[in-house]
Amino acid sequence: MVQLKQIKLLTTEYNQFILITEQVMGLVRESNIKNGMVHVITKHTTTGITVNESLECLESDIEEFLTRLVPEHLPYAHARMLPDYGSTAGNPTGHLKAHLTGNHCHFVISDGDVLKGDAQDIYFCEFDGPAQRTVLVQVIGE
Repeated sequence: MVQLKQIKLLTTEYNQFILITEQVMGLVRESNIKNGMVHVITKHTTTGITVNESLECLESDIEEFLTRLVPEHLPYAHARMLPDYGSTAGNPTGHLKAHLTGNHCHFVISDGDVLKGDAQDIYFCEFDGPAQRTVLVQVIGE
């Protein structure tokens, strides 16, 4: 059986980390799939999905790390007029940060439980907000 669900988010900041672990776990429970996989994928190229320990100090460290790797003030090639879009691209750092975090994660489902470490939480990462965002959650199994 395959079930596709969505998590809708309205982000409130330019860069933001949002825990979605409980929403994903709830969708897995609702699916009634006992053994299989859950796939979590963002639909946006300036957002990420990552797994880490949910500590405020660690979130701050990750944000600072990404800011050092991808500073706002550099002259990025993407920050220019894009005739196809009819506007100026102003989000090169969002694309680059999303490239570093990745856009998905996967977990095994066994006996109805998502098998993850005690300190593993799922984050939706916003790098070009605020915006309306969609995360796909596909539960596959029996």
